[in-house]
Order: sequence, then structure tokens, then C-alpha cells
Amino acid sequence: MATASVAFKSREDHRKKLELEEARKAGLAPAEVDEDGKEINPHIPEYMSKAPWYLKSEKPSLKHQKNWKTEPELKRIWYDRGAKIHQAEKYRKGACINCGAMTHSSKACMDRPRKIGAKYTNMNIAADEKIESFELDYDGKRDRWNGYDPSSYRHVVDRYDAKEEARKKYLKEQQLKKLEEKNNNENGDDATSDGEEDNDDLRVDEAKVDESRQMDFAKVEKRVRTTGGGSTGTVRNLRIREDTAKYLLNLDVNSAHYDPKTRSMREDPLPDADPNEKFYLGDNQYRNSGQALEFKQLNVHSCEAFDKGQDMHMQAAPSQAELLYKNFKVAKEKLKSQTKDTIMEKYGNAATKGEIPMELLLGQSERQVEYDRAGRIKKGQEVIIPKSKYEEDVHANNHTSVWGSWWKDHQWGYKCCQQTIRNSYCTGSAGIEAAEASLDLMKANIARKEASKESPKEVEEKRMATWGTDIPEDLELNEEALANALKKEDLSKREEKDERKRKYNVKYTNDVTSEDMEAYRMKRVHHEDPMKDFLG
Repeated sequence: MATASVAFKSREDHRKKLELEEARKAGLAPAEVDEDGKEINPHIPEYMSKAPWYLKSEKPSLKHQKNWKTEPELKRIWYDRGAKIHQAEKYRKGACINCGAMTHSSKACMDRPRKIGAKYTNMNIAADEKIESFELDYDGKRDRWNGYDPSSYRHVVDRYDAKEEARKKYLKEQQLKKLEEKNNNENGDDATSDGEEDNDDLRVDEAKVDESRQMDFAKVEKRVRTTGGGSTGTVRNLRIREDTAKYLLNLDVNSAHYDPKTRSMREDPLPDADPNEKFYLGDNQYRNSGQALEFKQLNVHSCEAFDKGQDMHMQAAPSQAELLYKNFKVAKEKLKSQTKDTIMEKYGNAATKGEIPMELLLGQSERQVEYDRAGRIKKGQEVIIPKSKYEEDVHANNHTSVWGSWWKDHQWGYKCCQQTIRNSYCTGSAGIEAAEASLDLMKANIARKEASKESPKEVEEKRMATWGTDIPEDLELNEEALANALKKEDLSKREEKDERKRKYNVKYTNDVTSEDMEAYRMKRVHHEDPMKDFLG
């Protein structure tokens, strides 16, 4: 197939060649081998596997597909970690101040910082590290295991081997211990039964081993291990080949849906057929019956128990979850029986007594009741007045009537004392009389006030003093003192405008004369004066 020979071939040779190629593609014949002894994939097309005529290849090969101009593959090399090349005896110029090595600076020094560096002590000079520089190819740069030492993983393997040996040794000691107890026990029958139970826990379950050996009923093997045919292995089928496929049971388009990706058909493909003659009822039937339903209940119980704070997990510890679910069902049945016994003990069990009288069974009695056409009772039974859920006729705080028995001026109150304040103490008839008297007095005061309304008296206009008080009769202002007060007021205004002229030591006096108040009134700004902007 992969040769460049163009020798003449007869029709029979050509037919045999095609049969051989089909057999190789089907995996029934061994694949073709090249010069190096490697198998050639039979699915490679002929125009790729056939070498050009000018190469003059006598044997089948795929070397003509490789790139001849590629550079030789670089070796997977890595740094020689911890290697030293030279150790000086004296400090050299340009070396590390801390350790004395020439291959790095003091900032990149990985040694412990010395109290006095090697530059000054000229002692304990560190050896120079081996510095390598090499180029990696494309794969070498991206190889995450390049430079990994496999021997460094040996301690992990040794630790697991030690654990396995310790486990085997412990199991053997336990078996020997059980055998000694069995020999020392006087009761042979009891010892035999106990020993068998303990040995079942320690030895490997042979039934599971036999079951795993029997699981190869659907094994499909290919006769030749080839590149095109794949490797010989086991393929587990979902059904026996003799059984009819579930999607062929009912060819109606509107029948049960079949999902080819998951190979599932949830509904029954033949719902009208006889159940005794059907071997497939749909995936939902198997999912909601038998052990599948018990497994679903076990999962629900484990999730609910985990949400309530119990340390159990179905996937992490399935045996523990199953045991706890079993104990839960036993406790639930026990509690249910205890509740039933308690109810029967308190109320009795009518099913265990004699027959119920016919009068009670059919609801018959000698009482005669007449009904009208609407179904209302006319005679024979009094109509029961429904009671409220609230307490009735409860009198608190010495009241003789309930709250809401009296209404006046859009307010509820007590009828006994005519009070509109709830939870107040009852005053009786005296309170009613006092309320009426106060109401009459209030009405009289209102009438007297309206009758005594007169025009307001004329108030003599008083002249206010300059500083806000009444002007006394003998008030006289000194003109000289008033002029000094005006000058003083001007000076203080200028100081307020220019704070730089304010003196450091400021003295204040609380003695204000009438001239000072008159000067302040004359100099202050009247904001309501419309002519204030024209004042100098």
C-alpha cells in the first residue's frame, strides 16, 4: 500500500490487495509495518502513504511525510541545582559582600545575613554557583515536568507501602486473636458462630469477587491489536442482543419519546398491552419501584438529616447513612406504636368492643323536629345563638355596663357613668351630675365673655427712650458728652472695618451712659429706612 513500485498487477492481485486493505481497516489482519518496525495506520489515504517515484523507496514507509529541514531535537536538560564550581580563599573585588561568591550580588544572596560580611572578615568565602544558559525547544519550554526528579516521589510511595504492610499485619493479628479466643472458649457452638461473623468482616467478600468475574457476559474482543482497529477491551452493553430494542417496540411517532443520547425512554411504549406479556414498562416504572425507590428515600433522609445538623453524607459514608436510616425507621415505628397505645389507653378502642347500637349507628332518636321548605327548623329544637370569641359581660373598675354601651358626640363610653375614657374608674350618678355642672359652668363663662366684649381702651402713646425705656421727666443730654460719644462710635466702626488697627490690649467697660446709647442709636444702620443708601 505504502510503496512506490509501479509494477504491473493483474486483476486477481489487485482484488487481493483491496481485500487485504479492507481486512486491515476492519482489524482482522495485522497492519503494514515500515522500515523501523512501526505499524502504519491503514486508514491513511494512499496519496499520503505512497512515496514519490524519485525517492526510490523499496519498502513501505512514511518518512517522506516528515519535514527534512527541521533542526535536531534538543535534549531535555535542566539546571544542575546546587552545583558549585570554584571556592576562593580570599575576597575578590566585585563579589558578594555577605558571602563572597562572584556569581551574585548582595541583594540576591540567599545565605543567612552575616553580622560582619565576608568582604571585611575575609573568612568563610562561599563557593561560586554553577550558572548555565541553554536554549529549550518549543516543547521543552512548555514541559511542566522538565527538570523533575522522579526519585523525589519515592518517599510518598514508601509511606503508602508502609501503611499497607501495617494494615495487613493488623488484620493478621486480629485473625490470630480470634482463633485463640475460639480455641479457649468452652462453648463450641457459640464460638463457631461468633468466629464466622468476625471472619466475615475481616476477609474479602468472595461473593463480590465472583460477581465481578461474571460481569464479562457482554465482552466484545477484537482479534488483532492494531493501530486502526483499536485495542482489545471490554464493551458493556445496555441490553442483550437477542432482546428487541426499546425504540422498536412501538413505531408510532406519537408514542413514548426515546432519547438516543442517553438511551432512555421514560414512558411506557405499550400502555395498552397486557402487563404480564410486557418485559419493558418504561424507565419511570423502574425508577419509582423496587430498590430504586428505597435508594431515593435514603438520599432524601440523608439530605434532611444533614440540613438538621447531623453529621452524615450519602456519598462520603454510604454504609453509615444506610445504618442511620435503618435505625431511624425502627425508632419511627416504635414511636408510632407508642402514640397509638397512648391514644387507645386514654380514649379506648371502639373496634374491640361489642356491636354499636342501631340507634346510634343510623342516627335515629325519638325527638321530633319539623322543618320548613327552606330547611330551617320550625319546631322540636331551639336555635342556638352563636357566641362571640370575645369575653362578654365583663365589668371592670366598678362599672355596671360594658364599654360601648353609651354614645355621645361621636364617642363611645360607659352608660353607667357616661365616661368616654376607656378603663377609667366608674363614678356612677355623682360623676354624671359633676359632668353636667361643669358643662353648665363652661356655658355660663362663654356667655359672660361674649357679653363683656367692648372696644379696646385707647392707650396713651409713650415716648420710648433712645435705648428702649420710657423717657424720664428729668432726662437731659450733655451736648459735649454726646459729641465725644459720637467720635468714639466712629472710631470703633473704623476699627471694625480694618482689624489691623485693632490694638493688642483691648479694654472693655460696662458703664454705658445715656449719651453713649444716643450716639449708638444715631450711628446704627436702619435697614428698614428707604433713604439709608443716601446717608453719609
